[in-house]
Amino acid sequence: MAGGASVRRIGQVAGPGSRPARTAVAALAPVAAVAAAHIVPAATWLPRFRALCFPGLAGTGRPDHVALTFDDGPDPASTPHFLDELDRLAVRATFFVLGERVARFPGLTRHIADRGHELAVHGWTHSRPWLPTPARDVRETVRAALVVRDTTGWRPRWYRPPYGILTAGRWAAARRAGLRPVLWTAWGRDWTADATPASVRTTVAADLRGGGTILLHDTDHACAPDSWRTTLAALPDLIRICHHTGWSVGPLSAHDLRRSVRR
Repeated sequence: MAGGASVRRIGQVAGPGSRPARTAVAALAPVAAVAAAHIVPAATWLPRFRALCFPGLAGTGRPDHVALTFDDGPDPASTPHFLDELDRLAVRATFFVLGERVARFPGLTRHIADRGHELAVHGWTHSRPWLPTPARDVRETVRAALVVRDTTGWRPRWYRPPYGILTAGRWAAARRAGLRPVLWTAWGRDWTADATPASVRTTVAADLRGGGTILLHDTDHACAPDSWRTTLAALPDLIRICHHTGWSVGPLSAHDLRRSVRR
């Protein structure tokens, strides 16, 4: 009898309907709500959902133009090669730079701007966004925008978060910094170790349409070692495909983005 009562008491303590269990659930509810509010906006990472519901965020612009963008620089080992190749191709692009790398390489950052390219904000570091850190998001995004402005004399207009994951905190941070979030419509998966110039070209072409925005990387800072060489080798064919199709190629500032995202 006593043993049975003990078993019942243990079951009552551990059961989902018990008071301690209800208290634990109630205590976790605000945490779950904060986490959901933080990560749910990141569903815009899904390409088809983004293109359909948020074309401006996807980088959809005027149909006779394709925006060419590069992430993660500047990098003195690789970025100058891209600048030379873009000169040879007579193309200008938008470089989404990391604030800490701008601070490390201010001369190279100014050189990108002096060569006629556009600079945009990719964050301060290439950090992962899983935990809600709204104060840090604002602080680092504003800091990155300021270092780009102070280094080049030009105020950046665009923001693309690392990994393309636009959490609620990063949305708010972009707004506070006066930046407009822009992701992409086509990428090359050029950051992987097994990427080749042919695979980058094929992957971009599969999703590329007039008015699209291409995501590539001008550095291996957050990619497989030497992956930038693959991207560089793929670049002439990608530009050739665009021109052959009748699309001009340039930076986001020439793209006339659809205004489905408020600044």
